[in-house]
Amino acid sequence: MTTFTRRALTLAAAAVGAVMLTACSGGGAPDGQSAYEREGDVGVGPIDAPVTIIEYASTSCGGCGAFYFQGKPAIDDGIERGDVRFVFREMLTGQPNLARAGFMLARCAPEDQYLDVIDLLFEQQRALFSAMQQGNAQGQFQTIARTAGFSDEEFRACMTNQEVLEAVEEANMQAVRDGVTGTPHFIINGQDLDQQSGAEGPVYAVDGEILVDDQGQIPAQIDRDTWDRIIALFKARAEG
Repeated sequence: MTTFTRRALTLAAAAVGAVMLTACSGGGAPDGQSAYEREGDVGVGPIDAPVTIIEYASTSCGGCGAFYFQGKPAIDDGIERGDVRFVFREMLTGQPNLARAGFMLARCAPEDQYLDVIDLLFEQQRALFSAMQQGNAQGQFQTIARTAGFSDEEFRACMTNQEVLEAVEEANMQAVRDGVTGTPHFIINGQDLDQQSGAEGPVYAVDGEILVDDQGQIPAQIDRDTWDRIIALFKARAEG
């Protein structure tokens, strides 16, 4: 069973919340979203979870792909426990043309399958990079689309849908307006996660404050253990 299938089954069984998808337009958080979200955000997990993690990412960003496999499982476990709400925001970094097509495909899927298609794109990222080098990126996208349940006709219609294209471009421009300069970029409970020099190398910080738990300063890494620590720290802060 693929990660794509496992995730779909897990989220359905856990009933962790509806996924909402519209064109990004700013404003306050609508009904069904956490206080840290705005209209157009795609989120999964309880809206009252103690930790809300917003990720700006690109499906063609190598660092985003590495985080997906290494750090994201900690977030997925947090969602299942009810500790985390995860919000995904699109940005065209890495190979912009690949990211643009990937986000269009995800937006053409049924709303509650958007994040499943994003997962599938990350799982197939290396295959897409290889196909691009061989001049066959479109063929690889078509294979991914079939896996996601698209007919070839639906895939072609999606890739030529101007409204969907404009929504993806607007999401990217919104990320730029938000001040995001690279991906993956995270906001946790409304605070930007950045890096500083720590006692033993780069460490994570928010608002200039280095993150410290009972193990010491939290290193600026993307492995699962690090993200388990980040989630535990923000949960403890939220719950006082």
